[in-house]
Amino acid sequence: MKRRHLLQLGLSGALLPGTRLWAATPDTPRLLVVFLRGAYDAANLLVPTASSFYYEARPNIAIAKAAALPLDADWGLAPALADSIHPLWGKGQAAFVPFAGTHDVSRSHFETQDHIELGQADDAPGASRDFRSGFMNRLAGVLGAGSPVSSRLEAMAFTDQVPLILRGELPVANQALRDLGKPGITGPQAQVIAGMYANTRLAATVSGGFEVRDEVSREMAGEMEAASRGAIAAKGFALEARRVARLMRERVTLGFIDIGGWDTHVGQGGATGQLANRLGELGRGLALFADEMGPQWDNTVVVVVSEFGRTFRENGNRGTDHGHGSAYWVLGGGVKGGRIAGEQVQVKASTLFQNRDYPVLNEYRALFGGLMKRMYGLSDAQLATVFPGASARDLGLV
Repeated sequence: MKRRHLLQLGLSGALLPGTRLWAATPDTPRLLVVFLRGAYDAANLLVPTASSFYYEARPNIAIAKAAALPLDADWGLAPALADSIHPLWGKGQAAFVPFAGTHDVSRSHFETQDHIELGQADDAPGASRDFRSGFMNRLAGVLGAGSPVSSRLEAMAFTDQVPLILRGELPVANQALRDLGKPGITGPQAQVIAGMYANTRLAATVSGGFEVRDEVSREMAGEMEAASRGAIAAKGFALEARRVARLMRERVTLGFIDIGGWDTHVGQGGATGQLANRLGELGRGLALFADEMGPQWDNTVVVVVSEFGRTFRENGNRGTDHGHGSAYWVLGGGVKGGRIAGEQVQVKASTLFQNRDYPVLNEYRALFGGLMKRMYGLSDAQLATVFPGASARDLGLV
């Protein structure tokens, strides 16, 4: 295998040789992107309680106004989040942006996930995408330019493989959270790879990358053992969220994690049921993450996204199908929350996109660009590197 290929592979449980290590001070902003793969139903998370059309369109799966947790005159929150996200809302540490997403109208999970993760200019006829360049990798490159090398990680994917969003010129670490005892690169393999780089300018970086990988794996394996004794909640994301928080609190400044199981075509449920259960688990995980971050929560922003929303009307199987506009979550100790942000429209039949879905009024690159400009003080030129062809939109969330 050629050396340049080794530097770009994402291997389960591995910190990649060549991963750049940057200084992270307590004041360094932390950004965690949580991707809900499968397209969650935003209308049963952020409930349009003021819309009579919502209740007409969902006779079996709508969340009753009396059951929804009131947010403002127009919106309520799914009751499954009563003990997790709703308290953050009350503290002003949670905001929601409805009618959010991409202008991609393929309604294909994979197509739209790729579109969002790459963050490149909206496709024009005949245009092609560069699948070697995700927007969080470009952000890491912009933030890391000129920084001194140190013993702290800059970016990390908490996934089995490095996802598109973090692929690019800057080699990025990944750590599988479900299979900590089986690293993608064994000790002997690491020695072979390190030997290949011996007496080159990358020798120290490669060796250091493997040392940090081993340290992280040891720490997380110990936490897995503690969890087996009931110290941490059994549900998957809640368990993973505490581990992610510990790493982001100490060393990781840009993080990514994805959670599946949101494609609710059949038997979605309303205030209770399939979707409510998943939202409850997600909310508990995010609340645990916030708690575990401690004082660093004040310097942390979590953005929860999904590839698209779902049809506004329920289908014949008491579920929902692939849609368009979604609702993004923005959480953090320094977030100016307790409000519904972004451009909005009255929820009724005439405002649906193609007479079936929420429209996209808050384009995701503009939203992320506005956050990044406020969090990191990026210039227009730097933002153009992260999101070419997009204009940042400051929603005043941080």
